Amino acid sequence: MPAQPRIRYGGDYNPEQWPQEVWDEDVRLMRRAHVTTATVGVFSWSRLEPRPGEYDFAWLDDVLDRLHAGGVRVDLATATASPPAWFAQRYPDSLPVTEDGVRLAFGSRQHYSPSSPDYRRHALALVEQVVRRYADHPALEMWHVNNEYGCHAALSYDVHTVAAFRAWLQDRYGTVDELNRAWGTDFWSQRYAAFDQVGVPSAAPSFRNPGQLLDFRRFSSDAMLALHRAEVEVIRRHSPDVPITTNFMGFFPHTDYWAWARHVDVVSDDSYPDPADPAAHVRLAAQRDLMRGLGQGRPWLLMEQATSAVNWRERNAPRPRGQHRAHSLQAVARGADGVLHFQWRQSAAGAERFHSAMLPHAGEDTRLFRDVVALGEELAGLSDLVGQGVDARVAIVLDWDAWWALDQPATPARLDYVDRFLDWYAPFLRRGVTVDVVAAGADVTGYDLVVVPLLHAAQREHLEAYDAYVRGGGHLVVTYATALVDQDLHVYLGGYLGPLRGTLGVRVEEVAPTAGPDGGPGSGLRLAGEVAGDASLWQDVLVVDDAQVVATFADGHAAGGAAVTRRAHGDGAAWYVATQPAGDVLDALADRWLREAGVPALLAAPVAGVEAVRRGDRLVVVNHTAAPVSLAVAGRRVDLDAHDAHVLDAGADA
Repeated sequence: MPAQPRIRYGGDYNPEQWPQEVWDEDVRLMRRAHVTTATVGVFSWSRLEPRPGEYDFAWLDDVLDRLHAGGVRVDLATATASPPAWFAQRYPDSLPVTEDGVRLAFGSRQHYSPSSPDYRRHALALVEQVVRRYADHPALEMWHVNNEYGCHAALSYDVHTVAAFRAWLQDRYGTVDELNRAWGTDFWSQRYAAFDQVGVPSAAPSFRNPGQLLDFRRFSSDAMLALHRAEVEVIRRHSPDVPITTNFMGFFPHTDYWAWARHVDVVSDDSYPDPADPAAHVRLAAQRDLMRGLGQGRPWLLMEQATSAVNWRERNAPRPRGQHRAHSLQAVARGADGVLHFQWRQSAAGAERFHSAMLPHAGEDTRLFRDVVALGEELAGLSDLVGQGVDARVAIVLDWDAWWALDQPATPARLDYVDRFLDWYAPFLRRGVTVDVVAAGADVTGYDLVVVPLLHAAQREHLEAYDAYVRGGGHLVVTYATALVDQDLHVYLGGYLGPLRGTLGVRVEEVAPTAGPDGGPGSGLRLAGEVAGDASLWQDVLVVDDAQVVATFADGHAAGGAAVTRRAHGDGAAWYVATQPAGDVLDALADRWLREAGVPALLAAPVAGVEAVRRGDRLVVVNHTAAPVSLAVAGRRVDLDAHDAHVLDAGADA
């Protein structure tokens, strides 16, 4: 019988940074650390093609052969993430341009416009060479396309982008009259007579057209995706049976990963939480759930993380002892079949020389490397989880269009979409209730409870589908700042919320954003009624047509008005929350929603900083706090040290 697949373990390997005599030591230490997988060649274009059309693969042949002899499989990169100096010199118009018209220079990375035809031509020529040479190499396990698309130059305003944006708009709208309708160009005399009059939204005297801004974000995501798909096409032609990935970056603002996910065989993610942020685990857990959602529930790969400090924050705090293991096991619990890192050996030179690695500057006789070895051994013992899914009965909606729409100026308030999304995710995390992150248009009929937070730009058909979900017996929670506008950013007239007005039994007559004295949360809003406590950031002035008022505003612009409502609708129930409740208020509301929907929780009461997740026959409990905890999980007592995690048999006593 074939051996049980292992959880992948390893990281980016950059042997070109080191003399050849180090390579054998790398393989020896990888074996000691139980490394299964190395990502090779991510930033090696200048080595592979030192001069235009002249390729050197001898060193990479040697590296792959050594790794194969050592039992290490390879995630081989196409090396297109960072063009060499000769390319930038030869094609200066391929360099990205800022919205202020500044052309960015060579000397960093990702120094190319996604719409540059010269970049595309040379990148695909390199991919052709790499794939033809290594398609049958015995070490090859996966293809890694480019790297972190859009991380540094997602939006470019160069001449090639102008031409590509016009073509994208013509394909989307067909006629300039339809573009004028969608963008509302009769406002401020912005009407266009032809597509060649349309530009990119560069710096302008005042507010730019909202539709233009949104479409430019959509276009820019699509432009990068087109590059990815072009590389995939080359790979499929020569290596049809080897899976393909490109590394996502969690809640990344510039790429609509719902559109991207169907163009990878394996969803993979790069994740760098701040060790100094006590709430970082909330974003991290939601990010893991997003990756699982992008893959339609399939296992995914943690492609990059740091063993300790990174190099790019103002203060690069090291991870506290145990946190690297805890976060790694959290990823496995939430569906990861691999725990990889940037990078294997810590660099001695270059911009990331102070970014931690599996093998630190101080070498193998270090606490950090011993922890790396121990984690590799522990993960090898969790092979039974490979391929296992993670069940969830609650879904929460995440939408890039809503994010981009809220991120614009000239809106009621500049809300941080992801931070507010996490506010609504957190009460379920605190109860040990696993949540699936789903797209706005996803079929949610299989979930008992669906939460729709801040879906600012909402398509009518999606809202109608939520109505059908409730009538069919589902439990729906909708928050403030939802369905103010449609997909073209045209206002839903007649009281906002569009088709959800009938579902919820309320209309939003007026919005009243608020803030504390420092401009942040803590405005002193109070809720009264069945659910009482603090709220902040926003008030809706609600007209209640046919709903039960669960809580009212005790103060503020909407004082005396409804703040939380519930409506029985068909066989289900629909809730509306017209403000941002404080955490304890959300905990109380979430308890009621879970109880009404019949969803059990692993934790008997909300616990901050602790999570519990079932995957397969394992129960994973993680303490993200700096103090020991003792708590009941699924009817058993679990004791954890600071930054600790336990992996238990889901059916056994602790």
